Amino acid sequence: MNNETLQTIIQSRSKRKRRYIATMVILIIIALALCCAMLMLGNTIYPVKDVIAVLLGKDVKGASFTVGTLRFPRMLAGLLAGFAFGVGGYVFQTMLRNPLANPNVIGITTGSSAAAVFCIVVLHASNTMISIASVVGGLLTVAVLYVLSKRSSFSIGRLILIGIGIQAMLNAFISYLMLIAKTHDLPTALRWLSGSLNGAKVETIMPLLILIVICTPILIYFSNHLEMLELGEQAATSLGVSTNQVRIILLISAVLVIALATATTGPIAFISFLAGPIARRIVGVGFSALIPSGLIGVILVLAADLIGQFAFETHYPVGVITGIIGAPYLIFLLIKLNRKGNI
Repeated sequence: MNNETLQTIIQSRSKRKRRYIATMVILIIIALALCCAMLMLGNTIYPVKDVIAVLLGKDVKGASFTVGTLRFPRMLAGLLAGFAFGVGGYVFQTMLRNPLANPNVIGITTGSSAAAVFCIVVLHASNTMISIASVVGGLLTVAVLYVLSKRSSFSIGRLILIGIGIQAMLNAFISYLMLIAKTHDLPTALRWLSGSLNGAKVETIMPLLILIVICTPILIYFSNHLEMLELGEQAATSLGVSTNQVRIILLISAVLVIALATATTGPIAFISFLAGPIARRIVGVGFSALIPSGLIGVILVLAADLIGQFAFETHYPVGVITGIIGAPYLIFLLIKLNRKGNI
């Protein structure tokens, strides 16, 4: 390799690194701006100085309750859930090498939802029990998916088709639960199923925060292995990746954050589906889009919640707005993959 070629490679990598850093900075700024908007905007608009004073623990007349008790937990729930759905969706799409292989489409969030609705409608369980059941439901769904799609050899296409079938079955189970539910349980279940930040409380958000703090470093550590898995089983193995062990670690970490995010805010539609492809497009090649996917998830959730609160006469849950955004993209992707012969 001559000096000119080496210099070209170095310059190209330097350019990609600058793009990655610039993208991260811009995404963080947008996410912080949306967090500020969530705290400032409402029936009463509070100035930045009042919001900062409340966050610092000072007593500000009117703002202390509105910002500290109502808006801050809502913002924090959107921030953490958006990040969890973003990174979780990216892990699934990258590891399984298919944009359709995300928790929304293959039934993982539906499994968490079914378990949570069962706890709400039948068991009348506490929030803690609902969170635990949601995580267990997500893990069981992954286990069933893996067993049914394994056979003699693992098939991504088979997994997606089985996942769509399992999702349909779980949706039917949820519909049955809603039919037999008592009247006073229906509003809670419906609000939860739509994906909403309403009624968020700091104490119910803390488990998700702790889990993200634990799982995110694990996902970052294995992000290089994740990119190698995208090359295929044989290529990853030849590069020294213990594919089965890495896949299990990544699956468990991703499912845990997604399931607990679902337990916290409900299944916010299409965030895990949209965040990864958007992040990949703006980050470019050469660097992992794991953290950018999480930031995109944050931006989508917070922006959708602001739109749902203030863009219409009626206030809509965040899941309704993200569903309106994500459904056309899903149809477009299905048509595109069908033309390429990938489905």
